Amino acid sequence: MMEQVSFTAQHPPKQRLVHLAGLMKQQHLTALFSQDPERFKQLSLRFQQLFFDYSKQRVDQQIVDQLIHFAEQQQLESWIQRLFSPEAINYTEQRAAMHWALRLPKQNPQHAELALAVQQQLERMYALVDKIHAGQYRGATGEVIQDVVNIGVGGSDLGPLMATHALSDFKIKTSKPLHVHFVSTMDGSQLSDLLHQLRPETTLFIISSKSFGTIDTLSNAQTVRLWLEKALGKQEKVLKNHFIGVSTKPEKMSEWGIAEDKQFLLWDWVGGRYSLWSCIGFPIALTIGVEGFKQFLAGAYAIDQHFQQAPFAQNIPVLMGLLGVWNNNFLDMQTHAVLPYDGRLKYFASYLQQLEMESNGKSTQRNGEQVECNTCPIVWGEVGPNAQHAFYQLLHQGTHSVSCDFIAPVQRYNADQFTYAENAEALIEQHHLALSNCLAQSRLLAFGNQALDPSELADLPVYKQYAGNQGSSTLLVDELNPYSLGMLIACYEHKVFVQSVMWNINPFDQWGVEKGKEIANQLLPILSGKQADGSNLDSSTQGLLHILLGKTHG
Repeated sequence: MMEQVSFTAQHPPKQRLVHLAGLMKQQHLTALFSQDPERFKQLSLRFQQLFFDYSKQRVDQQIVDQLIHFAEQQQLESWIQRLFSPEAINYTEQRAAMHWALRLPKQNPQHAELALAVQQQLERMYALVDKIHAGQYRGATGEVIQDVVNIGVGGSDLGPLMATHALSDFKIKTSKPLHVHFVSTMDGSQLSDLLHQLRPETTLFIISSKSFGTIDTLSNAQTVRLWLEKALGKQEKVLKNHFIGVSTKPEKMSEWGIAEDKQFLLWDWVGGRYSLWSCIGFPIALTIGVEGFKQFLAGAYAIDQHFQQAPFAQNIPVLMGLLGVWNNNFLDMQTHAVLPYDGRLKYFASYLQQLEMESNGKSTQRNGEQVECNTCPIVWGEVGPNAQHAFYQLLHQGTHSVSCDFIAPVQRYNADQFTYAENAEALIEQHHLALSNCLAQSRLLAFGNQALDPSELADLPVYKQYAGNQGSSTLLVDELNPYSLGMLIACYEHKVFVQSVMWNINPFDQWGVEKGKEIANQLLPILSGKQADGSNLDSSTQGLLHILLGKTHG
């Protein structure tokens, strides 16, 4: 058993953790489990529909205690209070970060005015959703809308796309089939393929852009506007009946031509990657209905309460964040894989890439000084069964240390979903197959050779051996439904915030993203022929521009 170390008050928490990490690097998870029969019970917890098992992480209770002590030193409790307030904790943009307010209950005495403003926009969205579901929303020619296309990028695309796909089992049945589509790529390839499948008379477009100035989104929006006007004529009712806008800029939506009653508002205190709880979530509400969307918000609100109220030792987002800090900064694990064993979570890893890396991919502390440690790990992943045939080889026998999150629902199929009993039986068996693979992979990662049948170990060639000792967590939801998905997403949101506090960085701005867009806007006039002079550019960019413009490469 790893020795219990006594520290004095003179040892700062970080120094204690460095010492414990040195000892843990000499330990194997196999030994930790064999030495402590209660390990799973001690290093796991449940909150409502969510179960979190971190017993396969390379920690023991002493390390968890010291991580919590480190969090207390970093004043995490105070920072949580500041997050759930109107304070401008996004100090570089002088804004609050109140995405949590988007899921406040209608009656909230603590934030009554805020809750009212949010609910006013949501109620307007709910009314339009119900109208579309009832077949009462019609296009310019009077035909019922049957296709809705969300045009957005980043948080205006990744969140709604992920949640809509994840909750496909809860799709509302409408009198006429309603199909929701997503377009985000600026090169027009997605849009070109999609428009061939749609009828202008029955298609509604949602233009989702916080600033209503993102060139990717507005370029796609202009293309569909021309497509509609070519088919239906250049008339006011085409814009009025076929476009909805979601933005913080009503004046820009009006200037573009979106009718005032089709405009839904955001607030500057909502970051794009946190905006799916707002009217940016229109496609989600269209898919699962108003009551389903309310459940989605309720699940996230439950985690908000848990995050604020639970002691750190029983707080799932806090533990997720601290374990990430431990792996990243003390065990030197620079990548983190997200591995859902449910095809409905196909886009979850992509969503978390933005949530985590856009938030915590920073190297400047809040005091303006450079960080002294690594911040956000590289986040990647894939649906587990696909990933097993793609990159699990690296996880099991490669040279990189990778931390992993395994995610799975306890229940997947129930009998009332099927016309024939044999279908239910076969699909339930497939769910069990997915679960068995989920458990097997985390087991092999943790225990390596010790996970094998003893009879296999005799004369096992070295290329068939497995070191194990790769840490992972497993998150189980009772069932993947709107409420539990809301819980799961909010857990990761708050995990990201916990880590930002530990690293003393601002997780709510994204200046690198903004500068990249700005430079692209400077190059666009050269490519479009409106500007010829590129002499101030580097030789590589000049050379590539020459090729792209069809000039001789000299």
